[in-house]
Amino acid sequence: MELEPRQTLIVAILVLFLGKYLTRKIAFLREYNLPEPVSGGLIASILFTAIYRVFDVEVDFSLDLRDTLLVVFFTTIGLSSKFSTLKQGGKPLVILLVIAVAYLFLQNFVGLAIAKLLGQPLEVGLIGGSVSLSGGHGTTIAWAPRFVSEYGISNAMEIGIASATFGLILGGLIGGPLAKFLITRNKLEPSNDPNLTVGTPHERDEAPIDYQHMLNVTLVIALSIGLGEAINETLETYGFNLPNFVTCLFAGILVTNIGPLLLRRYPWPQKSRSMALISDLSLGLFLAMSLMSLQLWTLAGMGGPILTILIAQVLVVCVFVILVVFRLMGADYDAAVMSAGYAGLALGATPTAIANMTAVTEKFGASPKAFLVVPLVGAFFIDISNALIIQFLLDRI
Repeated sequence: MELEPRQTLIVAILVLFLGKYLTRKIAFLREYNLPEPVSGGLIASILFTAIYRVFDVEVDFSLDLRDTLLVVFFTTIGLSSKFSTLKQGGKPLVILLVIAVAYLFLQNFVGLAIAKLLGQPLEVGLIGGSVSLSGGHGTTIAWAPRFVSEYGISNAMEIGIASATFGLILGGLIGGPLAKFLITRNKLEPSNDPNLTVGTPHERDEAPIDYQHMLNVTLVIALSIGLGEAINETLETYGFNLPNFVTCLFAGILVTNIGPLLLRRYPWPQKSRSMALISDLSLGLFLAMSLMSLQLWTLAGMGGPILTILIAQVLVVCVFVILVVFRLMGADYDAAVMSAGYAGLALGATPTAIANMTAVTEKFGASPKAFLVVPLVGAFFIDISNALIIQFLLDRI
């Protein structure tokens, strides 16, 4: 059964409604900061899996709109980033980048060790490492054919997709509880900044938004996306291939910092409630579409060794976040928020990281530094580093 874009959007909205309803009604979800799109999307994917099992009907969604929402979301992140915040995020950005690169090695070593212990090909350990987890579905799809043709892992695509799916779910489930643990144990003082980068505080659902502000924000987002696409096309002519959402993020940073200097009287919308609403909506719908379209029945085909690798990876991420990421990032409130984001980043994808941080900040308070540092590391540097490390390890096993 194939659903067209309009039908896919309707289902995604219903999934978000479900997630928000569950968050209101179930104290556990609020207490441990589980993202609404994750809880609603996971239940939806279970429902569609049941339909597949019982009626042998596979529901396929049209996900073109999902990709557009991702671009809009990262553009709003860029538009919320002032140079003053960039300056503050300089040192933490370098530190988190070093941590993330080091963890790529650790993640692969865990996969290699478990694969060897269980008598599996070592390449399977890499697939259950940074290929599928830090890399996500995109990296898995890109690398799987090589594992099949050059290393003889005939089911590399199935293993990778299943691992990436499992990681996406777990990444969205553990980030919030980890942040709550760190904030509570260390008695951290939450931010008093009322302007969240994404979302609205739980106790304040009504956002002061009007027609004029929404028009301003929509215009600035559209102009920024256009600039980002132009930057991307220019880079491609010089042989640099970057995801579109990365250049749109940088375009947003340029527009929000240079625009007010050129047009001083224009009401630029950085840190406005309208911007936060569009950011929250685009991220929520993107994650809802991503999770509701997961084919969970592929997990049933995973053998014991792959499941063992994934369990080990989850445990290692939790320990690494608590003992390394949180401490090196400053052991303060911003570090706790970034820890939640990094858990989602290491197991799932950058949007999962943002959803984790959004859930935490909606409860405790804003963290502009976290929303600048984590997306830049996850959306740009990690993919490049991961590709180099995967090739480095493949040449040596």
